[in-house]
Amino acid sequence: MSNEDITLTAGDAEAVVAPGNGGRVSGLRVGGTELLRQGERFGCFPMVPWCGRTRDGRFLSGGAVQQMPLNAAPHAIHGTARDGAWRTARVTGNEAVITYDLVEPWPYSGRVTQVVALTEDSLTLTMSVETYDSSFPAQIGWHPWFNRNLGGQDVRLAFEAAWQEERGDDHLPTGNRVDPKPGPWDDCFGMPDGVDVTLTWPGQLELTVASREEWVVVYDEQAEAVCVEPQTGPPNGLNTLPRLVTPIEPLEASTTWTWRPLQAD
Repeated sequence: MSNEDITLTAGDAEAVVAPGNGGRVSGLRVGGTELLRQGERFGCFPMVPWCGRTRDGRFLSGGAVQQMPLNAAPHAIHGTARDGAWRTARVTGNEAVITYDLVEPWPYSGRVTQVVALTEDSLTLTMSVETYDSSFPAQIGWHPWFNRNLGGQDVRLAFEAAWQEERGDDHLPTGNRVDPKPGPWDDCFGMPDGVDVTLTWPGQLELTVASREEWVVVYDEQAEAVCVEPQTGPPNGLNTLPRLVTPIEPLEASTTWTWRPLQAD
């Protein structure tokens, strides 16, 4: 099938999936209001086969050092799949399945499958990485850019984390866990019971980002948008907390965003 944009609808919700632009969800409208920052680099893109920054673009796998391009020098950031064209495998009215075959510069063969499922009050993103060849470490995550302001109201973030990964001057976790600090953030938090972050635009909408994974990066240093990024491990996790994809054990993860409209005061 082609990689043209796909529009999913359910009730007054509409999601646009862009396989040809990195497999991202390029838009999510609820009651006619766009929740995601618009633009080629924005929306919500998949972070795979790694999330956030990988130190110096290097990771160890099978005794060999692998080097990724330094697209956020001096580090490599957010994986390779967001830069490629995905293929559409299947579409129904409110669900799309898209795939991406891992290619260079990633040194291992594998397939990423992402399912985008929309209901009247939720969006669920599910991703898997599988291989039929060599095993390799990988991560899965999502990087949504939520509009900071809806209807004249700035978003409020609310969450309770068990810890915050101490961030070094190089923007990577130092390995120390500290008590969560007030924002602004470009930081990774630990939630052992699963990611649970609420975004509230007063008088407009409340949206909860949830996942069974225990890691989330919160980024709110940009004027236009805030990012709440569930992922299977911390930044630099290919080195510090590798999750192995093998021919008999894929890596799988999902996140669900649930929303409800709010009445204006």
